[in-house]
Amino acid sequence: MPPFCFSALQFIDALINSIDLTGCGAQASGCGREECAEIQSMSFAAILDNIAMSRSAVVRGFASLLTPKTDAELDALADRARQLTLQHFGRTMRLFAPLYLSNECINSCRYCGFSRENPILRVTLSVDEVAKEARHLSAAGFRQLLLVAGEHPRFVSRDYLAECARALRDNFSSISIEVAPMETEEYIPIVEAGAEGLVVYQETYNRAIYDQLHLAGPKKDFAWRLACPERGYDAGFRRIGIGALLGLAPWREEAIALAAHLEYLLKRCWKSSLTVSVPRLRPAAGEFHARFPISDRDLASRRPYAICSYKSW
Repeated sequence: MPPFCFSALQFIDALINSIDLTGCGAQASGCGREECAEIQSMSFAAILDNIAMSRSAVVRGFASLLTPKTDAELDALADRARQLTLQHFGRTMRLFAPLYLSNECINSCRYCGFSRENPILRVTLSVDEVAKEARHLSAAGFRQLLLVAGEHPRFVSRDYLAECARALRDNFSSISIEVAPMETEEYIPIVEAGAEGLVVYQETYNRAIYDQLHLAGPKKDFAWRLACPERGYDAGFRRIGIGALLGLAPWREEAIALAAHLEYLLKRCWKSSLTVSVPRLRPAAGEFHARFPISDRDLASRRPYAICSYKSW
């Protein structure tokens, strides 16, 4: 494995060590009523809208790591990223398997193969079929699952997801969901049924581009999606995952916004474990092409600025 391969866990750990959480309610023993009320009233939308003019010291430091570098500078950055990984985690990896429940979707998104206007075969697994698929993954050695589905409340409802979690919880140590954003009250039965993780990607933090790409459906509501991690946290999810789909907007801008979002969530959702992902847009049904492509060279070869910077931050 190349020394500069991305470790989301390392990004989280480095960021935690970079932020002074004292006085913001990050420790239960020191969280007074006023501090807790302040945390609950926080909003990332205001931070995002002012990110070009106002950044925290941590995010400014992270942004400086994303500037173009010579090969020698990048090699040094990659070496530092490797040292941090070995220091904090050793030679370990946390593996999970995605289990797709349904590709039904009511949204119209220009870049997505599940988009409602795409003429593809639509399938939703029954709970028994989900359990059968899970048995294959268990036999392969997987103990952590991510239940993934398109965004259609009639096919992938709160009750359906709770039933899936109950059917799987005795055989898997961790169950997470990546589905349509919901209200806090809708998440609670899913958590009680055994799901511990929630994954929701903002896709792009650029409001104008987001509006251009999401043509119809609930996903068109930028703010609703942006606040989803907090709603999930309030429902009791122990793991919260966020990410940006590289290729929809300039990748350095996305990386900085993603870092700022994570810094915010470390304060707002301080009881949860946080993970971050940087998936790259690839060809899918609908023939959408990335407007701001990120090359193999930039992502995982000699110039993986974002990957090395996340690890070294």
